[in-house]
Order: sequence, then structure tokens, then C-alpha cells
Amino acid sequence: MKAVTWQGKRDVRVEEVPDPKIQEPTDAVIRITSSGLCGSDLHLYEVLTPFMTPGDILGHEPMGIVEEVGSEVPNLKPGDRVVVPFQISCGHCFMCSAGLQTQCETTQVTSEGMGAALFGYTRLYGAVPGAQAEYLRVPQAHYGPIKVPEGPSDDRFVYLSDVLPTAWQAVEYAAVPRGGTVVVLGLGPIGDMACRIAKARGAERVFGIDLVPERLARARRRGVETYDLRGFHHEKDLVAAIHDETDGRGPDAVIDAVGTEAHGSAVARLVQQTAAVMPRALSGPLAERFSVDRLAALHTAIDLVRRGGTISLSGVYGGSADPMPMLTLFDKQIQMRMGQANVRRWTDEIMPYLTDEDPLGVDDFATHHVPLSDAPHAYEMFQRKQEGAVKVLMKP
Repeated sequence: MKAVTWQGKRDVRVEEVPDPKIQEPTDAVIRITSSGLCGSDLHLYEVLTPFMTPGDILGHEPMGIVEEVGSEVPNLKPGDRVVVPFQISCGHCFMCSAGLQTQCETTQVTSEGMGAALFGYTRLYGAVPGAQAEYLRVPQAHYGPIKVPEGPSDDRFVYLSDVLPTAWQAVEYAAVPRGGTVVVLGLGPIGDMACRIAKARGAERVFGIDLVPERLARARRRGVETYDLRGFHHEKDLVAAIHDETDGRGPDAVIDAVGTEAHGSAVARLVQQTAAVMPRALSGPLAERFSVDRLAALHTAIDLVRRGGTISLSGVYGGSADPMPMLTLFDKQIQMRMGQANVRRWTDEIMPYLTDEDPLGVDDFATHHVPLSDAPHAYEMFQRKQEGAVKVLMKP
């Protein structure tokens, strides 16, 4: 089959690889009909290269048709239409029972000290072959895949794999009171969808911050009050402007949907870039022990949120030596929640929004639909924020 493989920093290729097969009785194999390109994939494209191996198959936002199931997958049959969550979880361990599927004790990558295995996401998360491919082996298929009805296009349901539950959890963790205010930093796919969900769930005012004109325009069309970073000489000016709109105290919550890709921090960027070009035997230990993130977005969130407010982190951070302003966090009594989305915890709550009325605008959420063969260009376009790319779906 054809699949998108990682070959090095900013180097992805579509190559022929072996077809996946059933290996365990709880496996399924699906034929991919749509697979998303995620902002998290860009971390592999550049920042997290020390944890990648040439030939790794990328992608973690798939949906498709079941081709084959193992003997212990009673709830699926060939021909079923399914969406596959980006994390692999069993559904019956302590963590899954607690709604923490990203900490699944059955698939935890204990050799790396990490949580549940993820599709297409570095050796830290199990180096499981990913979903930007023609076919996908799905472990723990008795629990993970979400059956969806025939009829609507893939665009209606594919975001259940990641975008929708990640944005939903970001809003849930932000604890925005009904009639309250929330700032969303970064209007890429997760930030954009978080704005839509916050409004649908009763936030009175939603502020969105970005510096890409197309992203700002998309959010404005959905009723978000947008701020263009390029219009401010200093971060303090942005903070002051939003405080003026929130009775001088700041918003009830801030969602950081940017993560380690934030602009700023030349030192952190240098460390990331140095690790990316070092020999693998050295770059991995360096990244694990001394990596630091570009924390511009997080520091802005800390400055923005009101005293006693909540910060929700959905943007991926990967540093292990990040400096944090603990005095400010403590003094302002800020609550902070974070983590990979626990997909199956939220899907039942999200499903009622995926109706023909389309209140979240999923049907036209993608800005680009491309064949799998165009993956190298899609990665470059998305990474450089060119051609109005906000969300890209690949079709094998």
C-alpha cells in the first residue's frame, strides 16, 4: 500500500509499504477513506525529530471502512463505517474506566514512561504505524473505533478522531461559566473549533488571537472577537486591550491552542533546532533531558487570565526543562488543566452536534482536500501557513 513516511526534518514522502495485517484477536484492519493533517504532525515535521525513525508512517486522524476484524472484536464487521480515535485504549482498565483513555494502562508505553500509545506519533508513544495511508491496522478495535452512519460525507464525522474531542476537552477543562468570557490563543484547527464549541455551550464572549489573516477571518465569520497579533507592538498591549473588554480583570478562562510552536524564544528554538540536526544517539537524550518549549503563548495566557481563572492547554508541549513563573501562577490563584484528549470520553456528548443543521460547521471545516500523493506539498503548505490552509484532509 501507499503511505506517508517520515524521512527526516521537513522530509515526508509517499512510499510503498507492506499492507497491515491482523496481529492480535482484538485488531481490525480498515480501508482509509479520509485522513487529517494535524498541527501535531508539524511537531514531527520539525520539533520532535529526535524521537522519529526514518520510515515511520505518519497520521492519526482517520476514518474508513472495516475490511477485517479479529476474533475478539464482536461489535464490528466488514463494511462498517468507522472513525478511529488518535489514541489506542482498551476501555476496561482503571484509567479508561475513569475517562482517562490517554493514560490507558493496557497500551501505556511504559518503556518510555509515557501514556497510551498513539497512531503515527514517535517512539515515545509506541511508534505505531499511522493513518496517512491506504490501510490501517487498529489495535484494541473492540473499543476504539466509533461507528458512524452512512450518508453524510466523511467531513461530517472525521473530526471525531481528534479535532472535535480535543477542542471539546479544551473547553471543558477551561470551565468557562455560562455567560462567561474565554480567550483562545491560536486559531488553527483546534483553536477554531474550540471557539465554536465555547459559543455553542453558552460562553457570552469568545476572543480569538492569531496572526494569520485567513484564520482570523474564519473565526470572525463565526462571531468570534478577533485580535491580530501583528497589530500590537508588545504582548502587554494585547493583554491591556482584552482586559479593557473584560471589566479590567481579564477573561474567566484562556485556552492555549498553540503549544510549543509559538513564536518567540530564540534560545528555545535554538535548542530544538540543534537537537533536530544532531546524530540520533545524541539528539534523543538531549531532547528528553534538556528540551525547552517556546512558551510565548503560555506566558501570554498567564498574563491574560483573570485572578482565580482557568488556563486550559490543548497545544502540545514537549519540554522537560521549561521555566515557569510560579510566583505569578500562585499569586493569581490560577487553575491549569492539560493533556491529550480522552476521545471516547467525549464522543457521546459531541454526536448530537453532528446533525444536518451542522451547528459547529464541520461540513465545510476543511480548507483543502488533497490526494494522499500530495502529502509532501500539504505538509509544507500547512507548516508555512500558505494558501489559506487551516485544515487539510487527505484522500487515499
